[in-house]
Amino acid sequence: MHLTQLTLDSRHTAIRRDLGNAYDMHRTLARAFATQPDAPPERFLWRLDALDALTGRAVVLIQSNGPGVWNHLPTPSAQVREKSFDPASLAQLGQRCQFRLLANPTVSRQGKRYGVWEETAQRDWLVRQLSQAGATLHDVECTRNERWVLRKPGQAEPIVLCAIGFEGVLTVDKPDALQHALRNGIGRGKSFGLGLLSLAPLRDW
Repeated sequence: MHLTQLTLDSRHTAIRRDLGNAYDMHRTLARAFATQPDAPPERFLWRLDALDALTGRAVVLIQSNGPGVWNHLPTPSAQVREKSFDPASLAQLGQRCQFRLLANPTVSRQGKRYGVWEETAQRDWLVRQLSQAGATLHDVECTRNERWVLRKPGQAEPIVLCAIGFEGVLTVDKPDALQHALRNGIGRGKSFGLGLLSLAPLRDW
């Protein structure tokens, strides 16, 4: 797997537009993973990790199977940092890890999906998702609680999502399941910068 950290300057019009609508950001990032101009991009996950309103500095993390071609982006040049990693080295049986996740907690009622806005219900959703992903939650802090209204070209009704940031500690119970979650993300809204699970092993605990 491959990680890329893009540092962008939101004072540029094109970048400011993308930061204002996750659909536009995904469409822009996808250009780095399309082998041909009209070809669908390879699958990738991404997350806006930081946005400083005073300096205009924005940090976007992208996870993909391989490196992107960043000079394909129609935005001004960004600072690019890249590295490869093996999910198996992070998701080892019994390993305790710090994690970061920006997710879209939802519930289904009568065939419709609704965002989960209550804090206890958000935590319960996270516990269930991590359990399915082969991990046990030990500690968590809610770092972001946002309501996103996204407009897609040609679509009259906007898309409304809840975006909840979680940071905490988990233990790996089922390495294969957690590796799958690392590769494929957690929850819905992945095209909009949600679902990317980041892990860092706690070596001493």
